[in-house]
Amino acid sequence: MAQFSFYNSKQHGNSEIETNDISRNSNDHVPLCSINDVQLRFLVPDDLSEVCVRTLCQDWFPIDYPLSWYEDITSSSRFFSLAAVYNLAIIGLIVAEIKPYRSLNKEDRGILPDGLGKTADIGYILSLGVHRKHRRNGIGSLLLDSLINHLTTAERQSVKAIFLHVLTTNEPAILFYEKRRFTLHSFLPYYYHIRGKGQRDGFTYVTYINGGHQPWTILYPFL
Repeated sequence: MAQFSFYNSKQHGNSEIETNDISRNSNDHVPLCSINDVQLRFLVPDDLSEVCVRTLCQDWFPIDYPLSWYEDITSSSRFFSLAAVYNLAIIGLIVAEIKPYRSLNKEDRGILPDGLGKTADIGYILSLGVHRKHRRNGIGSLLLDSLINHLTTAERQSVKAIFLHVLTTNEPAILFYEKRRFTLHSFLPYYYHIRGKGQRDGFTYVTYINGGHQPWTILYPFL
């Protein structure tokens, strides 16, 4: 199992790396010797000066995040911002946060029953990506497992679900989440404003933890 390694990334200069759209397959796949070769550490403010963090995010996700977003995910305790590091370079990361369920936007309501949602929290994955050369090595699962482990500790039992948004056209990401027991919750027409391409549809995917469950219906819990 890869260990969390806390060190100042500024001491290990990450070189700029070429990335590609996360939804594309690549022939430049580089197998790791072992998943144990990957270290996990939380992002720190010094990472903001590393070109690779912003380059990876900008290439993985077709949305232009403001500089303030990068400042927040590298410094605010509000975010669970975990990086996968290989040969001193960041090759993957996951960014998530815990929200009170009652604070969710209208399009995300209905994930939990009303009664449970009054006091529950919910985990939201803002981003999860892996450098194209290191995909299919289990790094995405390693990062996701780390988040799930973080949210299922005794002190976080109020978190009853984890959800995310994904482009309807991002089939590799959808397949990844479905294999990890995330299920389709809703369709979001024109949800994304993609740079240079206008509006695109999205899906909401969700998985339940800590005793959480979807709202009761005639079919649930027999689904």
